Amino acid sequence: METRSLLDEALGLQHLTGRVLLLEDCVETSAAFVLHHLLKRSLSQPLHSSNVVVFVAFAQPFSHYDRILRKLGCNLVAHRNDNKFIFFDMLRDFCPDGDNGKGSDGGLVSLYGKILKTISALPQENKNCVTVMIDDVSLMEVAAKGSTNLVLDFLHYCHTLISEFGCSLVMLNHEDIYSGMGRPTLILQMEYLADILIKVEPLATGLASDVHGQLTVVNRSIDDGERSRNKLCNFHFKVKENNVEYFYPGSRT
Repeated sequence: METRSLLDEALGLQHLTGRVLLLEDCVETSAAFVLHHLLKRSLSQPLHSSNVVVFVAFAQPFSHYDRILRKLGCNLVAHRNDNKFIFFDMLRDFCPDGDNGKGSDGGLVSLYGKILKTISALPQENKNCVTVMIDDVSLMEVAAKGSTNLVLDFLHYCHTLISEFGCSLVMLNHEDIYSGMGRPTLILQMEYLADILIKVEPLATGLASDVHGQLTVVNRSIDDGERSRNKLCNFHFKVKENNVEYFYPGSRT
C-alpha cells in the first residue's frame, strides 16, 4: 500500500462533501502538512474538475503555500488563475496594531460576506464542490481582539454554507495555546461541529529521528451499510521534503 494513502483511508476522502474537518496541533508538532495534503487533494481530483477551494489565510502569505504546494506537485498560481483557488490574505487585510477600519467585530462579518458572495457567484456546477479552509482559527481570535463569541459566530455562519451549498469546511487550530484554560468554549464548540477530528501530536515516548509525531483521526458517523459508527485511527508520520510518510506504530524498528 502507498504510505500516503493511509491518511486518505482514515479520512474517507471519497465522503468529504458537506463535512467539517478540524485539525488540532501544538507548537512541538504542526498539522500544516495535513492542511497542505487536503489542499492538494481538493485541487487535484481528476473526477471532480469542478472543485474550488476558498482559502482564508491568517497564518501565512500566498507565496508560502505556493512554494510548499509546488514541492507536492500542485501549482496554486495556475489554479488561482483558473478560479479554482480563491485566496483571502488576512495578513494583508487585518492589522493587529489597530482597527484598520474593521470595526468592533474584527472584520469577520465582512469576511463572511465576501466568502458568501464568492461562492454565490460561482457557476452552478462549482457551488456544491467548494471547500472552505481556514489557517488558522487561533489567529482569527487575534483579529477579533480575543473575542471567542465573534469567532464562534463566524464559524457557525460558515457551517451554514454546508446546508446551503453542500460545502466542506476545514479548520486548523493550535490546541496548546489554551493549555492554561482547561477545555475552553472555542475548542469544545469546534470539536462539536467537526465530523472529522484530526489530532497531530509529538510522540508520547519523546523525539525520534525517523518518526516526527503521531496522528489520530476520529471519523464520526461512518456509514457501515446498516448503521453509523465512529472510526478511530492512530498512526505515525515522518515529514520529508516533497511528501509525508504514514505508518502504523511498531511497523518500523
